[in-house]
Amino acid sequence: MDSNTGRPKGPARPDLSIPFLKPLPVRLSTLVDELEQIEASGVFTNFGPVNARFEQATVDQLFGGIGSCLTVSNATLGLMLAIRNAVGDNKERRRYALMPAFTFAATAHAALWSGLTPLLCDIDPDTWTPSADAEAALLEAYAGQIAVAVPYATFGNGVDLTRYDRLSRRHGVPVVIDAAASLGSLDDTGQGFGAGFAQPIVFSMHATKPFATSEGGLIYAADPDLIRRLRAMANFGFDTPRIASLPGLNAKLPEVCALLGLARLDGFAGLVARREATVARYAAQLPGFTFQRRVGQRQAHAFVSALLPEAAVPRRPEVMRRLAEAGVGAATYFSPHLAEHPFFEPTCVRGDLAVTERIARAVVSLPISDTIAPAEVDYVCQTLREACQ
Repeated sequence: MDSNTGRPKGPARPDLSIPFLKPLPVRLSTLVDELEQIEASGVFTNFGPVNARFEQATVDQLFGGIGSCLTVSNATLGLMLAIRNAVGDNKERRRYALMPAFTFAATAHAALWSGLTPLLCDIDPDTWTPSADAEAALLEAYAGQIAVAVPYATFGNGVDLTRYDRLSRRHGVPVVIDAAASLGSLDDTGQGFGAGFAQPIVFSMHATKPFATSEGGLIYAADPDLIRRLRAMANFGFDTPRIASLPGLNAKLPEVCALLGLARLDGFAGLVARREATVARYAAQLPGFTFQRRVGQRQAHAFVSALLPEAAVPRRPEVMRRLAEAGVGAATYFSPHLAEHPFFEPTCVRGDLAVTERIARAVVSLPISDTIAPAEVDYVCQTLREACQ
């Protein structure tokens, strides 16, 4: 028993603090021979041979050999390219990009950079992904004015791609899936999330994501012609050498970053599985907290998010303070939600966001890393439980 509190003693506090995010990409120092080969080749970017090997290996290992993919220097640029291509010349007639309010700022920024106005919809109370009913209501209310739908696969979760294929066909609205943290997630059939989907899916390879490199992104689609077009757009719109025939920018991934991605593929499935086991350990020790319902067979996790018990929600700032004082890194993704950001509030149009607002008020995001120990998870859980009492 603890002589001060009279309660049973729990896990001892670790000697070091537990950071919210602990990036651990493959060490370049273990790839000296490969780095020397890049130097000897004289090819450092421009979709070089290492990048080509990485793209093909990714399709083979993560998407069952189906479709094609394109690396980009970061996922935000990937979203910008995919949205701009989807919009084409329709942005004068169709000015809105339909997306959830419960997402990262990059999604809205990418739409704004493409000349569109984010149209914010509510989310599902269980999966925290875009609500089908909320999307349908806005598609009806803004019929003929929506240029693209940009659903977010929240926190690495999956979304129903069959539904989005139907939505796209029915309303004549192209779809770009923002799947920033979902590389490594599996759909209901056990294939990599997105395998076989014809429209673009954008993944992140940022250092804080499960598929950690340093910086980078990946656009996947089952349509190879779409990937070829996006590749030209990522290279200044050069569909033929040094002749710009498409809208473009520079989004190419350097060979060194592609090398990190190629090395990350080794053992990646086991890494995702260990992170999922960590989430299960959190859920088992936090009764009364609400966790996201998974879509598909496996969810890649950059961190774990849960909703505080109702009684603790008004005290969330104090809960966060107590976690910090105990050496536990935590965050509140995505609170504030997009409609509450000072930049987006006057630039976005919002639908009814009742579920978003409820979840954003209650969410707390807890640490996961490739090296977090079970005892550290236990300590985080006990600290959180006590902070909520």
